[in-house]
Amino acid sequence: MTVKESAGSELVWKSLDENGKPWFEGKFNLLGFDPIESTDDTTAQFIKKLLKACVQNSPEFLSKWKKLRVETKMDFPRDWGLGSSSTLIHMASQWADANPFLVFFRFQDGSGYDVACAGAEGPVEYQLVDDSIKFTEIELTLPFKDNLYFIYSGQKQSSADAVKMYKKAKIDKKGISEKLTGITDAIFEAKSLSDFEKLINEHEDIIANALNLKKVKDERFSDYWGSIKSLGAWGGDFILATSEKGKADVQKYFADKGCDVCHSYDDLIL
Repeated sequence: MTVKESAGSELVWKSLDENGKPWFEGKFNLLGFDPIESTDDTTAQFIKKLLKACVQNSPEFLSKWKKLRVETKMDFPRDWGLGSSSTLIHMASQWADANPFLVFFRFQDGSGYDVACAGAEGPVEYQLVDDSIKFTEIELTLPFKDNLYFIYSGQKQSSADAVKMYKKAKIDKKGISEKLTGITDAIFEAKSLSDFEKLINEHEDIIANALNLKKVKDERFSDYWGSIKSLGAWGGDFILATSEKGKADVQKYFADKGCDVCHSYDDLIL
């Protein structure tokens, strides 16, 4: 994200994809951040809400009414769902010298976990309990990481819709949270692939039963030989697959299912 100043009283915004091609362009006034013109109204309204939230948490932000040119560039395909919105929230908060979590909760639903990830140097353990955030950066050593693969499911999901569905669900959220926290703690200690698979299978069962939805493995990959866990919004974006077979076998299986993007753990996790 780059920001340049010049004379005037408007904000010009350009968003580039991983190939350097514009996927959004807009112009905003600096009084209320209303879009003057844009190529996509949904994105323009998101930027408006983001800038207003930044000002609400940092009143001096953009108070000088200088003309601005903002340019953002992605380094992965936008439809992968790897947290581009949360990353933008974090970067805009840094620009505004505002707390990214306060900015997030001003106009977004959800836990804020993605925002924590956007600013972290490595793995984090994150909890939102009684509106109180607790997260710490952790050491995560998975002896079986070479048996883990990330596959793009080809089904981009709306995180906002997933959050709404969860909030409406009449379930024992506290009890479920405690069970999932126990699974998370156990994953940190897992020494073998089989132990890890049992834990993520249990995690999938709990969420599927709570939301009354099919597990992604049952729905799309029932003949896969390893375990599969949904990542992000339930059933969409990327999935995690385990395999004792090599990457070539994993790639071929998912490519035959129409999922051509397959990353090993080391491909995606720095």
